[in-house]
Amino acid sequence: MKRALITGITGQDGAYLAKLLLEKGYKVYGMYRRSSTRNFWRLHYLGVKGEIELISGDLIDQTSIMQALIKAEPDEVYNLAAQSFVASSFEEPLATAEITGLGAMRILDCLRIFNPQIRFYQAGTSEMFGNTPEVPQKENTLMMPDSPYAAAKVFAYNIVRNYREGYGLFACTGILFNHESPIRGIEFVTKKITDGVARIKLGIIPGMYLGNLDTKRDWGFAGDYVKAMWLMLQQAAPMDYVIASGESHSVREFAEKAFAIAGLNWEQYVKVDQKFFRPRDIMELRGDSTRAQKELNWNPRETTFDQLIELMVKADFEKYQRPEAYMSYFLKHL
Repeated sequence: MKRALITGITGQDGAYLAKLLLEKGYKVYGMYRRSSTRNFWRLHYLGVKGEIELISGDLIDQTSIMQALIKAEPDEVYNLAAQSFVASSFEEPLATAEITGLGAMRILDCLRIFNPQIRFYQAGTSEMFGNTPEVPQKENTLMMPDSPYAAAKVFAYNIVRNYREGYGLFACTGILFNHESPIRGIEFVTKKITDGVARIKLGIIPGMYLGNLDTKRDWGFAGDYVKAMWLMLQQAAPMDYVIASGESHSVREFAEKAFAIAGLNWEQYVKVDQKFFRPRDIMELRGDSTRAQKELNWNPRETTFDQLIELMVKADFEKYQRPEAYMSYFLKHL
C-alpha cells in the first residue's frame, strides 16, 4: 500500500486530493496547522475525515515537518499548504513569504535528509505569471509575479527546480490555474458570487459588492485538477506542468451565469466597490495545458465552466435551505 503525506489537508485541494488517493488505495496522512478553531469541515463534507491520519505541524517549524515525515513514512508528499489568498499577501507579506515560499524549501530539505527517494509535488499557481504579455501561458512563459503571494510561489517553484537538479530529488511543480468547487473558501470571488446568489434569492441579503468585473481567469473544477497532481508523481521523470482548461472568462460572465441559474438578472444586485480592487490587478490568465494533456493523459474539460458554476450554486442553495444538514459537516467529530 502506498503512503502519502498531504500538507494543507484542510483546504479545498487537500480534501479533494485525499479523497482521490483513498479511492486509489493509499494510506493518507494529512498535516494541518493547529489553531484555536478546528477546520476539518471540508474533510467531513467529502466524507473522508475518518479515513485520514492527521498530524499537527507547521511549515515555519522544520522540526514538525521532519516529525511528520518520520510518522507517515510516505512514498509521496504533496505540499498544498500556503497562505493562499492574494489580497492577504499584501497585508501580511512576510508571513506569506515564510509559509508559501520558505515552507516549500523546508520540506525539500527534510526530504533530502530523511529520504531523497520520496516523490514531491509542489502546488504552483497561475498567479506566478502576473501580467506577462504572453497569452495563453505555458511552462516556459516569463513569470512576472504581481503580489507577495505570487512572488513567494515563484521562489518555491525555483527552489523545487534547484533541489531536483542539484540533489536528484523527484520534485515537480504543478502550475495550476484557478480551480473551484462547492468547498472553495468564501474569500475567493467565485465562492463569494455563488454564496451571494443563494442568499439574495432566499431574501437573506439585498445584493453584493464586487471588485474588477473585467479581469479574466481560467477556471476549472478542483476535483479534476487534483488528478493531475497525482499523475505528475506517477511519471518516469519529474517535470513541471501547466494545469488549465484553456478557456478564460471574466468575473462579469461568472456572475451573469451564476445569477441566471437562480433566475435573476445580476445587474440588479451587483455593485462595484473600489476597495475590492487589487493594488496590481492581473487582467487575464489563460493556460495552455498541452504538455499535461499529452504526457499525463489529463482531461482539462471533464467538468465544463457552466457545470462548475451550477455545481457551486446548487451547493450553496442547499447550505441555506438545509442548514441543519450542512452544519453537520462543521460540528461532527470536531
